[in-house]
Amino acid sequence: MTKSTEPAKPKMASVWLEACAGCHMSFLDMDERLLELFKKVEITSTPISDIKEIPEVTVGVIEGGLGNEEELHIAKNLREKCKILIAWGDCAVFGGINCLRNFIKVEDLLREAYTDTVTTVNPTGVIPHGGPLPHDGVPALLPQAMPVDRAVKVDIYVPGCPPDADTIAFVFNEILDGRIPKVPQEMMRYD
Repeated sequence: MTKSTEPAKPKMASVWLEACAGCHMSFLDMDERLLELFKKVEITSTPISDIKEIPEVTVGVIEGGLGNEEELHIAKNLREKCKILIAWGDCAVFGGINCLRNFIKVEDLLREAYTDTVTTVNPTGVIPHGGPLPHDGVPALLPQAMPVDRAVKVDIYVPGCPPDADTIAFVFNEILDGRIPKVPQEMMRYD
C-alpha cells in the first residue's frame, strides 16, 4: 500500500441559514471555475451536498442571517469547526430582509403567521412556542433576526444580494494564495 505524497486539500463547509439560497446559487454560477476550485479544495458539508455533520474545516461559509435557535446553534458549531469564517451575502453580513421582522413582537408575528391571516386554516390555533400545544422540531425564534457577527466572530465579509460569482471566486483564490481577502470596492454589490 502506497501513501499519497500530495498534501491534504483544505476543507470547506458552508451552511444556509435564514436566506433565499441566492448566495449558493452565485457559488454555482462560478461554472467552470468550480472545477479548478474542486481540484484545490475538499468541499464537505454544504446545502448542495446535503451532508449535515460539519467536520473540522479550514474555511466555513455562512449564507443567511440568524433568526431562530437552530440557526444560532449551526453558526456557533461552524465557528468552532473552522479556522476562517466567511459571512456571505447581505443577510449574513447585515441581517438582510429578515430584520424587517424586528419591528414586530415575536408573539404578534407568530399569531399573524399561524392564525390571523385570511388564508390560514388552523382550527386549533396552534402556534409553535407560543400556542396552546407543544411543537417539537420547530425551532424557537430569536427575539430579533440579526447578522452573523452578532453571535460569532467573522473573519471575512462578502456583502451582496447575492455576491456575484466573480467576487466569490476572488475570495476563494485569495484564501488559497494565503491571504485574508479584502473585497475591492468595485466588487461590492448592494442591490
